[in-house]
Amino acid sequence: MSTARVEGHLPRLDGATTWLGSPPLDADAVRGKVVLVDFWTFTCINWLRTAPYIRAWAEKYRAAGLVVIGVHTPEFGFEQDVGRVRDVIERRGIRYPVAVDNDYAVWSAFSNHYWPALYVIDAEGAIRHHHFGEGGYERSERVIQELLAEAGARDLDTSLLTVEGAGDEAPADWGALGSPETYVGYERADNFASPGGAAFDEPRTYQLPPELTLNHWALSGTWTVEAGAVALNEPGGGVAFRFRARDLHLVMGPAAPDQRVAFRVTIDGEAPGPARGADVGEDGRGVATERRLHQLIRQREPVGDRTFEIVFEEPGLAAYVFTFG
Repeated sequence: MSTARVEGHLPRLDGATTWLGSPPLDADAVRGKVVLVDFWTFTCINWLRTAPYIRAWAEKYRAAGLVVIGVHTPEFGFEQDVGRVRDVIERRGIRYPVAVDNDYAVWSAFSNHYWPALYVIDAEGAIRHHHFGEGGYERSERVIQELLAEAGARDLDTSLLTVEGAGDEAPADWGALGSPETYVGYERADNFASPGGAAFDEPRTYQLPPELTLNHWALSGTWTVEAGAVALNEPGGGVAFRFRARDLHLVMGPAAPDQRVAFRVTIDGEAPGPARGADVGEDGRGVATERRLHQLIRQREPVGDRTFEIVFEEPGLAAYVFTFG
């Protein structure tokens, strides 16, 4: 008998705007199955680092009666594009149904507030476990096993999966991590350091300060600071950030479809070389072709306080949030 207590019941799923990978599912369709519901959004680094576990559990326990349902609830407006969600599903090897939740109906039905968020539901429709954010993998897998056994599964492999994510799915270097997620749109921005502050919703030319302190950031060139993003108005604009982490990511991309924006990254004023991220060459050069999370820096040991800067060769670029790992 599982020690996981009843926390509620599986709510309605019919608020999803569309389903990918399956016909629409509801409580009747999954009755008698153990269900794992995973809330995600495709630019979220925290979800990306949990994705290898969700995929692996879906594969390992499918035959035993586990149904995994991904719920894609977008954080940013551009994440509402169903075609983009479909591309991410294919690229990430997601082989379970995904409810596209553009209206936040499923999110609201669960009273959810987090990406990622995991809920495990037993064969009678009771929510028996939840976990918000990264981690908790051993406990979550044990609950899956216990609920499958309750539902009558036989000959379960009760070993725990060992999962090694690669690229932007690799776990963070928590011991070295000293920089928080930092939004750059004025609704949620912190630690903006360009002299004179920000002008909201109008173009302004910014400069970098003589020095950045840890976890402060600044703009250079002509930008419009919007509620949820900063938008580049003229070529040659840049963003700098003083950070401490192995990995630095930036959610960014061209505002117009089919646009390409070339950029160059430096770390402490030099090309990143072996500290380059997956979306950058050793010379620091790269091209943004779509709005998504870009991995720009992955340092080798030792990790210390470093100054990152990215400069764009064309206008029309929007940046949303820095994340670290």
